[in-house]
Amino acid sequence: MGARGRRIVKFLIVLSLHAGALHSSSAGSTTPHDSWLGADKVKHFFLSAFIESVAYGGLRLAHADRATALPVAAGLTMTLGVAKEVRDRSTEGLFSLGDLTWDAAGTGAAAVMLYHTSR
Repeated sequence: MGARGRRIVKFLIVLSLHAGALHSSSAGSTTPHDSWLGADKVKHFFLSAFIESVAYGGLRLAHADRATALPVAAGLTMTLGVAKEVRDRSTEGLFSLGDLTWDAAGTGAAAVMLYHTSR
């Protein structure tokens, strides 16, 4: 991936994180309590790992090189995670930093595994 591509991926990741921070800070004190552990967090971890793996595989199938496919797949995965939390904020009143943390952990774990693949 060229320098321009890396800048675009970084921009998308930073934009996603800023959107999440803005929505979580506007949540106020009436938001429901969110646990950092639980079945929902395990789902966030594994679904993020799955989404990144599928996105990476799709990009590689479309002949993207490894250096491009991995950060684009990670950026897409985290963008989807933030988008889900934004939707949860509007429908359920909760923007969960815990969910995003587990999304990031799943994305990171998948990135490590994908980085070490031979293809």
